[in-house]
Amino acid sequence: MLSLNRCCFLKCRGDGSRSRGTQRRGVAAARPVVVRCGSGRIGEGNGRGMAMESTHEEVEVLMDPKSTVGGGVEDAYGEDRASEYQLVTPWTVSVASGYSLLRDPRHNKGLAFTEKERDSHYLRGLLPPVVVSQELQEKKLMHNLRQYKVPLQRYMAMMDLQEGNERLFYKLLIDNVEELLPVVYTPTVGEACQKYGSIFRRPQGLYISLKEKGKILEVLRNWPERSIQVIVVTDGERILGLGDLGCQGMGIPVGKLSLYTALGGLRPSACLPITIDVGTNNEQLLNDEFYIGLRQRRATGQEYADLLHEFMCAVKQNYGEKVLIQFEDFANHNAFDLLAKYSKSHLVFNDDIQGTASVVLAGLVAALNLVGGTLAEHTYLFLGAGEAGTGIAELIALEMSRQTNAPIEECRKKIWLVDSKGLIVSSRKTSLQHFKKPWAHEHEPINNLHGAVQAIKPTVLIGTSGVGKTFTKDVVEAMASFNERPIILALSNPTSQSECTAEEAYTWSKGRAIFASGSPFDPVEYEGKIFVPGQANNAYIFPGFGLGLVISGAIRVHDDMLLAASEALAQQVTRENFDKGLIYPPFTNIRKISAKIAANVAAKAYELGLASHLPRPENLEKYAESCMYSPHYRSYR
Repeated sequence: MLSLNRCCFLKCRGDGSRSRGTQRRGVAAARPVVVRCGSGRIGEGNGRGMAMESTHEEVEVLMDPKSTVGGGVEDAYGEDRASEYQLVTPWTVSVASGYSLLRDPRHNKGLAFTEKERDSHYLRGLLPPVVVSQELQEKKLMHNLRQYKVPLQRYMAMMDLQEGNERLFYKLLIDNVEELLPVVYTPTVGEACQKYGSIFRRPQGLYISLKEKGKILEVLRNWPERSIQVIVVTDGERILGLGDLGCQGMGIPVGKLSLYTALGGLRPSACLPITIDVGTNNEQLLNDEFYIGLRQRRATGQEYADLLHEFMCAVKQNYGEKVLIQFEDFANHNAFDLLAKYSKSHLVFNDDIQGTASVVLAGLVAALNLVGGTLAEHTYLFLGAGEAGTGIAELIALEMSRQTNAPIEECRKKIWLVDSKGLIVSSRKTSLQHFKKPWAHEHEPINNLHGAVQAIKPTVLIGTSGVGKTFTKDVVEAMASFNERPIILALSNPTSQSECTAEEAYTWSKGRAIFASGSPFDPVEYEGKIFVPGQANNAYIFPGFGLGLVISGAIRVHDDMLLAASEALAQQVTRENFDKGLIYPPFTNIRKISAKIAANVAAKAYELGLASHLPRPENLEKYAESCMYSPHYRSYR
């Protein structure tokens, strides 16, 4: 009798014969075993397979079924680096074999199944006779991807690969991160969301709509995995800089969680993308015959609040206190309210507000090595006063306050914001939304950015407006007229919405700007010198940040954790990077960077008394690395 929880199955003995036994799905009932990460001789194992004794690394991970790596959640599928060399059984509901094994993305290896595995799992005749390595598969797929001239075609090919061979997908993404990051995430994911209804093939997450009101807990239980550690959820109202895309915003949670795994090492089985569909106000989508969401105007007010509250309660009931819920691309009016309402009762994080703030603060701290001074000695002007703008501004003020011991109200006076009506000043206070009021300073009204730049004379100009081409030639030239090295951050996504291009920033500032953007730009040559623009991509922060929360068993997010993440990222920028004008490290080292960020965040969680995984690991960075997902194929019994 087969069930999800307890299965009667054929268990392999060491001599290759099979005996009957009863065991929880994919879980060993054997004694704990010490696994050392690395390569070396094969040592003692337990009922699940062989462990490795390393002669190269000293880190030891106690593989106890109740408190193993990966934040205390059992590694049932053999996903973590610490279990990389153990033999695993390809469990689904029963042992996967034959045709079903080839159709299971978690266990499928394609032509990389060995001769022995083809015999053991009834694959003879279902595959061509050749056996190839994972490396050769990767080489072939990268060759094929490069033949596509349209980015959306590459995106669709990558999604097909993820649905067919999970480990190969992540191996490809990890090994070619700088080339493929713009494919699986911004800017291509923006176009994918716009056309999601047309390119939709199979579901990749949970869709919770108003139809499921009163039944959300039941819907969550329809998801096949139980040990969820990270949820990314959106309601699709403000997708990147593209506006309301309704149900088609699902591309964002799917993309974010792919990066959680590839860049931060979170297990794919522990990640859950969710879209909450309350309708859309996008008339074009409502009239599109291929639209996949509810065909109604957005629910608001109490109806919206009740659905979100039911969702938050159901998540906590189903997955526990320590599941991280990341709010993604909610409109301003909901984003701030949700974060304020649930930050005291749930482990919640808003990447648009907090993640963007952390990565920008890291860039500014690094930029001080090029321009000199402290954060408090600079003046900041933002174009855009929404989630990202006010979130960045608040974290800068918080760090200033920490460094100078000055009240945060005083630190805010060094930061100015411009919204659609002009400079935010005290005379506008009565008409401002609550999250803009702390930034209303004494000054005469100014209704345009160029005027604000000339009046405020900022050393740092930051764009979070979501409106392209707003850092005009006049604005950039004004910045360069009173700054030897003006810092210009054009952060809006996708590329079409960037406030200016890298070429414009370098050309108009005569090569003196320190520039970074939200979406990638190619290197720029100006007067014989090559400038490499940095990318202030949230992907630097949120994967490592999430890993730090998971490995420490954090129960709440604290602002000091965001500061710890920023500090860790800024420390990774080398002199070689600075010489190229970069204020962020290259993405090629992102897994090492994520491990350092995770260690800093986890250390802060333990310091604040918010960590639940005790005792604290002696070396948090090594522990974080051992917990990371490994995309290498496993050997099957």
